[in-house]
Amino acid sequence: MPRLSEFAFEPGLVAAVDQHAAAVRDALVPAPRRPDSDAAAARAPRREDLTDYVLGFTDVLSERDWREPVGHDFATLRLTAVCWLVREHDLLGR
Repeated sequence: MPRLSEFAFEPGLVAAVDQHAAAVRDALVPAPRRPDSDAAAARAPRREDLTDYVLGFTDVLSERDWREPVGHDFATLRLTAVCWLVREHDLLGR
């Protein structure tokens, strides 16, 4: 979650995290049959699915001996996007 505080200072980070959040959401939540902007915006991943996703993702990072960089690599952006989804959809409060 600390990376979310960087949003105020880096507009490009917001766009990159938004793209990663959309990719995660698309992987975990079926698309609506009819395109509807309200329905698409309301698509929230289930906490259990997001948990499984993060565990698998971090397992791969651990196998590759990944270390968090100072900047923003793919893994950092993806993990920040997951944190954003958790916060945005209040998945810790459920």
